[in-house]
Formats: sequence, C-alpha cells, structure tokens
Amino acid sequence: MPADYANDHDRAIAGRYEARAGDWRNGALVYQLIVDRFAPSADLARKTHLYPEPKRLRSWEETPQQGVYLAEHEVWSHELDFWGGDLAGLRERLDYIAGLGADVVYLCPIHLAWTNHGYDALDYQQVRPEYGTRDDVKALAADLHARGMRLVLDGVFNHMGRHAPAFQTAAASPDAPNRGWFDFNDDYPGGARGWANVVNLPELVIEHPDVRRLLWEGPDSVVRSWLRDGVDGWRLDVAFEIGMAYLAELTVAAHDEKPGSLVLGEVCNYPTEWFPALDAVLGFTLREILLMIGNQRATPGHAQRMLQRLFADADYEHLLKCWTYLDNHDVVRITDAIPDPAARELATVLQFTLPGAVNLYYGSELGQTGGIDPANRAPMRWDLVGDDNPTLALHRRLIDLRRRKRALRVGDLRWLVTDRLIGFERHTDRIDDAVFVLANPSPEPVAETVLMPESKLMDITGMDELFTGRHHRNYRGTLAIELGPWQVAVLTPTTAPIDGYTPYKRVQ
Repeated sequence: MPADYANDHDRAIAGRYEARAGDWRNGALVYQLIVDRFAPSADLARKTHLYPEPKRLRSWEETPQQGVYLAEHEVWSHELDFWGGDLAGLRERLDYIAGLGADVVYLCPIHLAWTNHGYDALDYQQVRPEYGTRDDVKALAADLHARGMRLVLDGVFNHMGRHAPAFQTAAASPDAPNRGWFDFNDDYPGGARGWANVVNLPELVIEHPDVRRLLWEGPDSVVRSWLRDGVDGWRLDVAFEIGMAYLAELTVAAHDEKPGSLVLGEVCNYPTEWFPALDAVLGFTLREILLMIGNQRATPGHAQRMLQRLFADADYEHLLKCWTYLDNHDVVRITDAIPDPAARELATVLQFTLPGAVNLYYGSELGQTGGIDPANRAPMRWDLVGDDNPTLALHRRLIDLRRRKRALRVGDLRWLVTDRLIGFERHTDRIDDAVFVLANPSPEPVAETVLMPESKLMDITGMDELFTGRHHRNYRGTLAIELGPWQVAVLTPTTAPIDGYTPYKRVQ
C-alpha cells in the first residue's frame, strides 16, 4: 500500500491519533492493587510489632471476614485486619504486572493511617510503616519508569481520620489555630461532620485557605510534593463531594507541577460536566451499563442507546483517559457481580474495546472471587497464576489486542446499526487499525444483518474474527452475521493481499 492515499477528511485530522498515542493517559491499562493484600513481605517476621492490638495480622491464606463494631475505637474490627504486604514485596512482583502489559500501577491509599484501607489519613506526607517509607515509593516510581510504566496514588482529600493529629488538635480547643479545618457541631455523630456520617472520617473544610494550601496550593503541598517525588498522577477519593471548582484548582496545580500528570476523580455522577475540572473520572455510569448488559437488565437496543448517549455527551478526549472498570475495592468482584461466566466474558471484552483506559483490579485477571467488603479485598491468589487459567488467558489476549490495535487505545468511536446486537467500530484514519465489535448479550442465538458505516471498508472483501478465526464477507456496507448465546465477535478487515491482489491498494 502506498505511503499516503489520504482523503480530505484524513488530512483535516492529520496528527490526531499520533498526538493521542503520545499521551500515556489515553487508553492505558491501569493495574490497581492494595499493597497490604498484593505481595507478602519477605521481612514479615521482623514487622509484627507494627500490628499492635487491636490490629490483627492474618495468614495470607485467610479470607477477610465481616467483623464487629468496636465502639471504643469507632471502627469495625475487620478494618484492623492486615495481611502483611508491603512496597518491597510489590517491587519484587513487578515482572508479573509488566508481563501483563500494564501501563500504570495505581495504589490504594499508602499514606499514614490507622485502618487497613487507609481512607482515614493521619498524615498525607508520610507512608504507613507497614508498607515502608517515602523513599520506598520513590524507588517504586523509579522501577516503574525504567519499565516505561507510571505510578498513580490515591488522594483522600475530602476527609482525614479521627486519630489524625490535625483533628485531635482542632477538637481539643475552640481556640485551636486549625479549628476551622473541620466542621464541629454537636448535631453531627461524634461532634464533627464526617463523610457519610462516619465518625472515624471527619471531613475537611475545603473552603478554608490553609486546607487548600496543605493539599495543593502550597509549593510543598501534598499534591505537588508527591509529584516531584516521581508520582505521575492522582486518583481522588469521593471527588464529586470536593466539587468542580476546587477540583479545577487542584488539577491546574498538578499540571503546573508536572505537565501531563493525571488527575482522575471518583465521580459517581454522570460525567459530562466534570471536564476539564478533572482530566478523567472513574467510569461509574459505564460500569452500570455493562452490568445491566451482563445480567440482562437491559435489552441490547436500550443498552446501545445508553452507551451512545454517554459517549456523545462527554468530551471524547477526556473519555479516552477515563478508567473503565468492572470491579474494584469498593464493589463485589466481577465474578460475583455477573455470575454467568459467558456473560462475564462478554462484559470483559466490552471493557477492553470501548473507549477509555482499562482499570484492572488485582486478581480479577485470575478469576479471583469476592463478595461485599471485606471479601472483595482478599489477598492476591498467586496460586491461580498459570497458563491453564482461562480467565488469565482471556485477559492476555485482550491486552495483546489493545497493544496491536491502536484504535482500541486512541481511536474514535462509530456505532454500527443493529437491532438485537450491540455493535461499534473503533477507528483511526487508517483502515488497518479498524476494529469492529458485535456482541450478543442474550442466551439465544441471533442472526442479523448489520450496517457497517465505514467508508474505507471495501465491498465484497473479508473480515476476520480475531479470537475464533471465522471469516465473514461484507457486502455493500453491510455484514450478515450469526452469533451464539453471549458470543462476541471482534473483527478486522482483511486488507493483506491474497495471491498478490488487494482492493485496498489505494486506500489509506
């Protein structure tokens, strides 16, 4: 094929996909983990003093269990159960994460905190000693960068922990200099406004200028100083409660400190108006639609209309940076959310082929199970890693596909016209990049003729299914296809010459 047979449309968008591909945030594969639960420490015998009562150090083989409420400590007992993972153990396992093809490692909270989940920060500038030190984080960032990967931390800036010195000082006296950091009122449980009325999570008053200086405005603020130490971005906890105006300030500060860094918000809301206050959001709405599809709570037509509206309403450049997830530390694992294996596989294929960055929760690539918290935060099942694991094999195929087809990482989105199937195309300005996805989210076989609105798809040529090897022939911009129950066809056009001939010889 000649080097350039671009048409006027191609010339108008010249450089778009190269620019997107040059931004590590677009279409990335993000591997999320809890340090305590990912890789056991080699020095655990020398660290037992870091888990004093009422904390409990568990065996790696134990599954987290729901505990009882400890009124004297104002937390649940299972919030004080630990499994002994640390940053040194994580660094020893980077070959596994890199081998998967991850671009980003995202750590659930690592700062100094009391509970195992870390959402009750005591000091944002310190690393909890069970995990290591700030120097260990710097070393981790250096290791990742040497492998071409990035590091994102969890920023819990909406609230701190009740045991935090800052809160204890403010609570001790109405005249405390930082009293205004928190909203004290006897009408609140525990006497201070807490996130979701949780006594152990007193909220910060973001309106207070000293709080903003601490978090992002000051030259040595939390956001800025960690970025200088090698971190590449922040995932902001309950960002929707921080509000768009303050999030915009934080994002500007992060980009000022490290151009090209990521600021992604945990925003449960519909995403449209949260950009550009944030670079990206966690894909709550998209996940909800994918679960509806996998559990037959929406017809294919209804699901496709919801997907079309979602991707039309929000700025697409930001959507490419948003994290598409099926499970994480806050929800049941995907094995429990979509119990049917075939339906779960279909949802996983959609996760990897729709626009966005894939957020993969540790162990889910292995088929690790887990119900509601704390069962969804069980230790990593290293015993499940092996070539005979079908779930791992599926994820490896999908990750490899995203590597080979840049349209899945940075391409645009075009919807196919279907009735009982879900169908879309990811495309760039080159037909060789194109990937077509057709999914049958039902327990019955479906035969359908689909409109394929791709001008460069040559008539009476071939299309190959990437996972099954089946060959199809498109005709006059349409494709007749039959899919079995819960089957997904991932297709690419056959552009390579056959016996020296191809109709694609003058199409870019």
